[in-house]
Amino acid sequence: MDNNGKEGSLVLVFLVMAFSLAIAAMWDKWPVVKEFAHRLLDPSAGALLDWNLTFGMLIIVFLISIFTTIVQKYATDQESLKELRKEQKILQDEMKEFKDHPEKLLELQKKQMQQMPETFMKTFKLTSRAMVYTAVPFILLFRWFHDYFSLIEGVKFLGFMSWFWFYFLFVIIFSTVLRKKFNVV
Repeated sequence: MDNNGKEGSLVLVFLVMAFSLAIAAMWDKWPVVKEFAHRLLDPSAGALLDWNLTFGMLIIVFLISIFTTIVQKYATDQESLKELRKEQKILQDEMKEFKDHPEKLLELQKKQMQQMPETFMKTFKLTSRAMVYTAVPFILLFRWFHDYFSLIEGVKFLGFMSWFWFYFLFVIIFSTVLRKKFNVV
């Protein structure tokens, strides 16, 4: 990690990802993990879903979005991310400025292509710490969702969506709004 403790270690990220995948794969073979998730989520998230499937799911997705936004804000180096975005924006603006000058545009495009791998790795390192904090809880939550909704036949949110697509759509909506509100890159 860097001096600020905000840059993620790629080794730690890959270990957490491997552990998360192991939990997902061994869900039914490790009863202690499954039982822990059910003991934690049945009385909380399960109670919300039992109360009202659609509104309960909306509340759960909203709370997940708040959690991930807060983790993203405080577990990443927001200033460095903003600086990277600013550099990319400047290069894009230059490319727009020289759109009628093919030789200069080609030079700027070449520069952009050379910077792309480095920019990607910097961004990944800066944002990976948040993944370390959220990967295992999300795997447990998704496996629990699968268990919960597999017991209910024919569940469709808004008349046509599975729980996964409902979650996916509303987490994007909520996260977009919350990221703007909390000024998260």
